[in-house]
Amino acid sequence: MQSGYYSSAAGMVTQFNRLDTISNNLANVNTIGFKEQNLVVGDFLRLYKEARDELPNANQTKEAAQFLNRAMNKAPQIVDSYTDYSVGNMEKSDNPLDMALSKEGLFFLVKTPGGVRLTRDGSFTKDDQGKLVTKDGYEVLPSDYFSTNQSIVLNPQDSTVQVDKNGQIFTDVPNSAKFTTGSKIFIAQPDNIAMLKKEGNNLYRYDGVTEFESLEGSGAVRQGFIEKSNVNAVKMMTQMIETNRLVGMYQKAMDTQMNDMNRDAIEKIAKKS
Repeated sequence: MQSGYYSSAAGMVTQFNRLDTISNNLANVNTIGFKEQNLVVGDFLRLYKEARDELPNANQTKEAAQFLNRAMNKAPQIVDSYTDYSVGNMEKSDNPLDMALSKEGLFFLVKTPGGVRLTRDGSFTKDDQGKLVTKDGYEVLPSDYFSTNQSIVLNPQDSTVQVDKNGQIFTDVPNSAKFTTGSKIFIAQPDNIAMLKKEGNNLYRYDGVTEFESLEGSGAVRQGFIEKSNVNAVKMMTQMIETNRLVGMYQKAMDTQMNDMNRDAIEKIAKKS
């Protein structure tokens, strides 16, 4: 059995998966509010040690030895993935409806055809009905949405819109220097951020989202700013170069196993016969 070939093949598959993740990160380096995705690479031996107490085979037995193929114990595998939710750089914009969250672990709530979702992308605008929406047309939800089922509506005559650090919206009174209090943006803070599931379009799904309560004093909303992606392009390019080199190394190892070693074995057998 050419165990080196199978180990090299497993390593190459692992690097292909890494390459997909790195490419996705680089493709979203300029996506507002995007969070970097990373993979955790392990090997069979470490996975076995973590799970062997749950296996039906006792240690130091023939059955256990048969279960653990030690010839493949160094084959790397993807064992986990995680998202880096650190805050990206803040960039000032010319749109007063742009919002950014300056603290980690906080999200806006938006209404999509698939249900209520979370997002860090605060590049908002108004639709034809005056509702505050995302660039994809999803309604931005107010803090009392789950009790009132209402939307955030900005009147056409409102020439000035101000939003404080807690997400409270103020609009100017026509023909007056006074401001009136409007809706408050829903600022959500999941109890377990690891339970967030990416759905594309910079959206996250969270089971139990309807149980959220808006933070009263988040102090994190920055009007007129957008949060840039937290992807480090230099780091990603370095990882891409490293991954491509590893793919080449595994490919060379597979070629050596299948061609050079087999040829040597055939030549030795031919000489003896």
